[in-house]
Amino acid sequence: MSLLMPDSGLIFWMILSFGIVLGVLWKFGFPIITKMVNDRKAFIDQSLEAAKEANAQLAKMKDEAETLMANASKEQGRILKEALQERDKIINEARQQATIAAQKELDEVKKQIVAEKEEAIRDIRREVAVLSVDIAEKVLRKKLSEDDEQMNMIDRMLDEILHSKDQELNN
Repeated sequence: MSLLMPDSGLIFWMILSFGIVLGVLWKFGFPIITKMVNDRKAFIDQSLEAAKEANAQLAKMKDEAETLMANASKEQGRILKEALQERDKIINEARQQATIAAQKELDEVKKQIVAEKEEAIRDIRREVAVLSVDIAEKVLRKKLSEDDEQMNMIDRMLDEILHSKDQELNN
């Protein structure tokens, strides 16, 4: 017997045992292995689909986030613009109110100055009148020692007073 050519009986029993093992494997082993491979393939396919969906959702969320960021940026710009306008409006209103208040205060001060001026003029006139009366009294006492002179003086003074009152009423 040579090493390269086995006996025909050995070949027969080897083929028979190979057939039995192949039959048992075909009947019991291959269906389980094929089922496991198919299950694994289905799991991998399912995982790939889930990954594709996750990528699609991620891309969609990224687009939504970019849209939200753009909208937020626009809104921020709008809010800042409104805030600046409101600030300018408040400043202008404050300036106007300050101008109005200053004008009112200035008008009141002017009125007060005019009133004080008029009061000072009245005081001066009163003082002048009192001094004039005092001086006139002293002068008249010296001049009017006689009764006739006193009566003439009284008549003249009454005429002057009446004349000055008429002028004041006409003005």
